Amino acid sequence: MTPVEAPVAPATLDAVAALAELACIGRDDARGGWSRHLLDEADGEMRAWFARTAAALGLAVETDANANQWATWAPDGATGPAVGTGSHLDSVPGGGPLDGPLGVVSALAAVSRLMAEGHAPSRPVRIANFAEEEGARFGVPCLGSQLLAGDIDTHRVRALTDGSGASVAEVLASAGLDPEAIGRDDARLADLALYLELHVEQGRQLAPLGVPVGVATGILAHGRWRVTVTGRGDHAGATELGSRRDPMLVAAAVIRAARNRAAGANPATRARATVGKLQVVPGGSNAIASEVRLWLDARAEHDADVHDLVARILSDAEAVAREEGCEVAVAEESFSTRVEFDATLTDLVDSALGGVPRIPTGAGHDAGILAAHLPTAMMFVRNPDGVSHSPLECASDADIRAGVDALADALRALT
Repeated sequence: MTPVEAPVAPATLDAVAALAELACIGRDDARGGWSRHLLDEADGEMRAWFARTAAALGLAVETDANANQWATWAPDGATGPAVGTGSHLDSVPGGGPLDGPLGVVSALAAVSRLMAEGHAPSRPVRIANFAEEEGARFGVPCLGSQLLAGDIDTHRVRALTDGSGASVAEVLASAGLDPEAIGRDDARLADLALYLELHVEQGRQLAPLGVPVGVATGILAHGRWRVTVTGRGDHAGATELGSRRDPMLVAAAVIRAARNRAAGANPATRARATVGKLQVVPGGSNAIASEVRLWLDARAEHDADVHDLVARILSDAEAVAREEGCEVAVAEESFSTRVEFDATLTDLVDSALGGVPRIPTGAGHDAGILAAHLPTAMMFVRNPDGVSHSPLECASDADIRAGVDALADALRALT
């Protein structure tokens, strides 16, 4: 009798090795770190990696109308709405290697482990790579998840342009997607029972506690405002100080007020405000600027705290603008209300992990967008220095693997 060979278990994905593979994509020599923005060359390579890797694991891969990618594990017996997990693969300009990719890679690794061990899920698992989470190309964070949830006007989105003047509609069309098809996807929302996102910690709360993984409680309210200051362009050497209308002075006032007003707020509001992007017109070293555009990022515990903080910052800027003879125009580019993650789901995840610390976060995430539409929760992997949105962002190999262990445990319990 010919001996029957035991079935060979499918190979599992090692998250550390996969992240090392992705580190070759989108390196930004000018800024340092990585730059991967919606459907640019680097993002395209990341998306191709996702599709190729998921298919190699035996997962069904598709791209929805909003440019989000999905990889589905639905073996026989898995029915009903799916358990969603994943994150994003795009980055801020010159960002770190883990913000986003850690969650996507860990989801693929966790599912490959469950497949290899013979776990039989009662419902499907869908792994997401959400499009344009950072908002680096078109200025709107969590664009893919906002479109999916119907939380943003599609006419506005199609008209958004990047630094080169290319619109979202043009970029989607060039990638073979229909710009007219973007928007709320009721069928896909209904097909998700819940969403659990793993992410590298942004901030330093787990390291002092001596643990590699924690769960999230909620996300601070946060928004982005574009501030345009208009003055009068002139000659830097020939123009007397008293006759200048220099918008750079007003821009400096915004930057200083952002720090001072956040620092002076009630500590209970956990306020923070930042100007991290600035454009000067015409930008000559020997010219007084005619216009300055800057982007203000403001966050705090509650929606009202954020709006109060922004109002105080802009009031300070207006006072300087009046003295300098400049004009200030403000446009709110995005606002995300405070998020409380689903308590029941968070308890289930915490129980599956054997009890771990619960921490808040000041960073926005796709899980925060989806929280208004279905139960969501988040897990964090320890970041020893707390640095993120920077090439210095890191987590140890051991902690990355601990994150995969934790996500696999959670998915096993939820399916």
